[in-house]
Amino acid sequence: MKKMIKFPTSLIGLDTPQNTLELDGCTLIEQCIHSTEVRGTMYLEQHLLLIVLEGTVVLTYGKQEYTVGKNDMILLKKATAVKYHKFGNAENDNIYDSLMFSIKDDLLKSFLSTSEIKVSKPEGEIKTGVYPMNECLVAFAYSMKPYFFDQSVVHPGQLRLKIMELLYDVAECNRNMFLQILQLHEPVRTDIRNVVEQHYASPVSVSELAYLSGRSLSSFKRDFQNIYNVAPATWIREKRLEKAKDMLETTALSVSDICYSLGFENVSHFSRIYKEFHGQAPSISR
Repeated sequence: MKKMIKFPTSLIGLDTPQNTLELDGCTLIEQCIHSTEVRGTMYLEQHLLLIVLEGTVVLTYGKQEYTVGKNDMILLKKATAVKYHKFGNAENDNIYDSLMFSIKDDLLKSFLSTSEIKVSKPEGEIKTGVYPMNECLVAFAYSMKPYFFDQSVVHPGQLRLKIMELLYDVAECNRNMFLQILQLHEPVRTDIRNVVEQHYASPVSVSELAYLSGRSLSSFKRDFQNIYNVAPATWIREKRLEKAKDMLETTALSVSDICYSLGFENVSHFSRIYKEFHGQAPSISR
């Protein structure tokens, strides 16, 4: 099992059939491949707007599964791990073609502060959803492709403006998607137990867990301590190590597979803290 891909940093400069634009802190990744299927796991360092132009991708996000087909879009918030299963279109030379837009918090804030789009704030959380694109959005997506082949025509700040334009188009196309954009900036307060149970096995930081729960870092630490009577970082580490022991005893996965699947990024570090916690090396726990 490979290390978990981090979006967007792990994909920038990666030797794969994809093209990347990175200007003014904004990243756009095009992936056009000929393949029957590709699987993997991706950790989102930034919010992701995914547009599929050909083929299909099935995303597993927590306990939810989303199928994103041709001319569909989905918006996923940062600090989450997403499993993907991509399928090329068998009727069109097994092509899978998508665009991945990273949306940084400062760009999101700028968009929301300048946008004149008016919409009533929802009372509850707007769930992640897959939405069809209108003709305007499809045309916008294809209009971005020439920039990948002649990046000399792209000026600093231009990509940022293009992503701002995309957010306007998304907001006009689908009200629920716009409400999702609002909630990226101001997450709805959710139950801490659900958040940490869903995300502890990904390389998530305590500050990112606070964001996902809709709390400030100080409020998250205080509420977490009141529930679990232990610091968040300690709980996460111990939870991962307990899960690792269970996986070693009940599966045939290798030590490195288990290490990476639980969000650890270094096998030697994992082995050392595993031995400190359980009193024996991972290889002996078989």
